[in-house]
Amino acid sequence: MTALALMIMGTGSDVGKSLMVAGLCRAFKNRGLKVAPFKPQNMSNNAAVTADGGEIGRAQALQARAAGLEPLTAMNPVLLKPEQETGAQVIVRGRRVASMSAREYFATRARFMPDVLEAFSQLAATFDLILIEGAGSASEINLREHDLANFGFARAADVPVILLGDIQRGGVIASIIGTLEVVDPKDAALVVASMINKFQGDPALFENGKVLIEKRTGRPCLGPVSFFPDAAKLPAEDVLALEQVLPRENGAFRIAVPRLARISNFDDLDPLRAEPGITLDIIQPGTPIPRDADLIILPGSKATRSDMELLEQQGWDIDIRAHARAGGSVLGICGGYQMLGQTIADSDGIEGVPGTSKGLGLLNVTTTLAPAKKLQVTDAKHAISGEMLKAYHMHMGVTKGMDCSRPFAYVSNEDEGATSASGRIMGTYLHGLFAADGFRRAFLTRLGATPDKTLNHEETIESTLDALAGHLETQLDLDALLAMARQPIVR
Repeated sequence: MTALALMIMGTGSDVGKSLMVAGLCRAFKNRGLKVAPFKPQNMSNNAAVTADGGEIGRAQALQARAAGLEPLTAMNPVLLKPEQETGAQVIVRGRRVASMSAREYFATRARFMPDVLEAFSQLAATFDLILIEGAGSASEINLREHDLANFGFARAADVPVILLGDIQRGGVIASIIGTLEVVDPKDAALVVASMINKFQGDPALFENGKVLIEKRTGRPCLGPVSFFPDAAKLPAEDVLALEQVLPRENGAFRIAVPRLARISNFDDLDPLRAEPGITLDIIQPGTPIPRDADLIILPGSKATRSDMELLEQQGWDIDIRAHARAGGSVLGICGGYQMLGQTIADSDGIEGVPGTSKGLGLLNVTTTLAPAKKLQVTDAKHAISGEMLKAYHMHMGVTKGMDCSRPFAYVSNEDEGATSASGRIMGTYLHGLFAADGFRRAFLTRLGATPDKTLNHEETIESTLDALAGHLETQLDLDALLAMARQPIVR
């Protein structure tokens, strides 16, 4: 292996690890290095289809983009996609291998370490620098045995670690010092520095804190890195981000999105959120869907039948049917498309207990879930507007019925999705569709919205990644950071 490697671990979840790795990928790419991201194990229902036909966490796809690369399954060899409260779908090298309870996965996960190390070695043989993202908290010593995500991997590959803390959470000094106190001394020996993230205010006021951290840990404390407000323009991976979204109240056109328990690929909504004329409401449990919504979007789901039950428990099914009867528009994407139909059959128990669930009955289609998952990046043409879009399939199941004779789109000249006779109820398996500016404008205009004709989603992502890289250049000594990296030794 010829690459240098450096791993960013966090004192907790959502401290900014994903964004830090993305920004560093772009910054070091801009310096002429061949950089690749890597996350040994991820847990997320927000996934992306890779160039080699598998799936990885959305954050690693963004990091790959920051590095100027197409996403590859090697960048996230183990992906856990929660299906139930105590279980998840296990994706290894981009392909589903099993659905396991949490207890079963933790008891058997050691068998996936060879896959993780093989993927890492492939990247390390090709690139100059591998930037590795840990998962959750580095101090979860109760989960340390057979760990793949943090120190288990770092020890196996002998990679140096920077411990990242979020000052906005409070107690950042204790979280950094405490992490090094509670982890195994051999794990702690891999930590070469700490870093303070999301700082707001005068950094001189934290100088004493840095001195204390460095004295107690015996390692340099980097930063503080100030808060980067434009992070909201980049795709979020953690579903907790949906609970922090506030509607833009000046948007005249209102879109309501029920917050499903197993919501997946919710970055489908990002281009809509960026539209200044749109109010995008994420409807939290316990809250009715607003009657004045112009459009309801049912998003993707990792457990369609379970989330259909949630719709009924929340009374959202009543709200959606009332909205449709009143002439409102509804779009279902992937699992949301399946919910719009008559029934969802799962005779093999792919998503849980075998059985058949009734759908909302707003489309004359039925869905049968199947073990094979369709993973494909594709070009499509919107049936009504004729606008082209690049999207991707990521679903398990086949949907058929009379309303499929009025397709939502065409993929390779074949019908895709379904539309009601009124044209107001629409379903599609295409994820990422709103990133296509021409389609998004045509779709919204047809429903009565006034989209921003100057908004370019892809350019916004690129310019934000460049701005993030520039932000880190001013906040950190990247030469010193690179000097902390070293060649790994996979054992």
